[in-house]
Amino acid sequence: MSDWNRNGETQAPRVITGHVIAQTEQTRPYEEHVPNPYAEHVPRPNEVRPGGGHTRSTRAPWVRPSRRRRIARLLALLFCALLLAGGGTYGWADFELDRAVDLGTVGERPPQGKGTTYLVVGSDSRDGLSDQARKDLHAGGGGGSRTDSMMLLHTGAHGTTLVSLPRDSWVTLPSYLDPDTGKRHRPAKNKLNAAYSLGGARLLVRTIELNTGIRVDHYAEIGFGGFVGVVNAVGGVDMCVDRNIKDKKSGLDLTKGCHTLDGAQALAFVRQRHQEARGDLGRSRNQQKFLAALAHKAATPGTALNPFRAYPLLGSALDTLVVDKDMQLRTLVSLFQAMRSVSSGDGRQLNVPVAGRGIGTSKGSALKWDAAKAQQLFTELRNDRPVSIGEKG
Repeated sequence: MSDWNRNGETQAPRVITGHVIAQTEQTRPYEEHVPNPYAEHVPRPNEVRPGGGHTRSTRAPWVRPSRRRRIARLLALLFCALLLAGGGTYGWADFELDRAVDLGTVGERPPQGKGTTYLVVGSDSRDGLSDQARKDLHAGGGGGSRTDSMMLLHTGAHGTTLVSLPRDSWVTLPSYLDPDTGKRHRPAKNKLNAAYSLGGARLLVRTIELNTGIRVDHYAEIGFGGFVGVVNAVGGVDMCVDRNIKDKKSGLDLTKGCHTLDGAQALAFVRQRHQEARGDLGRSRNQQKFLAALAHKAATPGTALNPFRAYPLLGSALDTLVVDKDMQLRTLVSLFQAMRSVSSGDGRQLNVPVAGRGIGTSKGSALKWDAAKAQQLFTELRNDRPVSIGEKG
């Protein structure tokens, strides 16, 4: 098409040369400064648009976590589960703990010593045992309660010392009030085992404190049923004997060599004394060896980390365990750890030094302590000094 100039003359057609630029939203100059009301809106994956249809998904593809990350997550979950289970177990055990012994009511006590001293007692309590169980365990009748083992466990700056106090020890019983008759008894000589049968744990503590000069900080007692249950819960305890032992009264029947003792066999082992050349001293030695081995077995990962053993173990122990009113679970754990240290060779196992065995008394055959050596031993324990004397168990 031709263009006309002002004079009415025609001109040659003009050719426009250059590049053709496609206009887009980004190249339109008149839209550069126009605000976009949807500028800050980012469509979500699969979002329905106002006009219909869906936006295209922008979600990144799922990538399987690395093996290290999966293990870390699993450990975190297990840790949380253990915390919850541990808290529940702690509360249950603390509630079940029988704090029946009030040491605060024990009068005429020696002054507080250094370190910590526990009185560990094994009683012949038949609580929880059926008639058939008593027969199987050779536990006899249920007339009264006595102590089959008594040990002082001292922990302090110089390690752990476990001292057995033989039940036939000839000692002085302090004055006491008979709870059945209301009669006041004056101090008198008797076997150490009589203290518990006459006045329970309270009189036993008073008697031991009177004859040793050591203040008992904590008390722990376990009966027949609890002892058997604990041994069975850990899967038995390995014990070696240097000869054949057959004892009708306790029911123990072992051949020379090493055995894994179940609950009933273990109870017979720690009770029998008639086949021991040293009588009650031999029994005390066996009790020390066995309790140390039991503590070691209970602390092994196969027991402590196995809920099918750990929970029955704890349940059996709590069934007949009696402690003092100030005993906390952490204190009980400290006692257990001290027993374990003895079994690992970090502590000493002793019997009270004895001057005579089988001495005749008004109460039958008894053991007489070596007064000078025993006093030295107790003084060292009371003052938390290294033990320099004592008869090995």
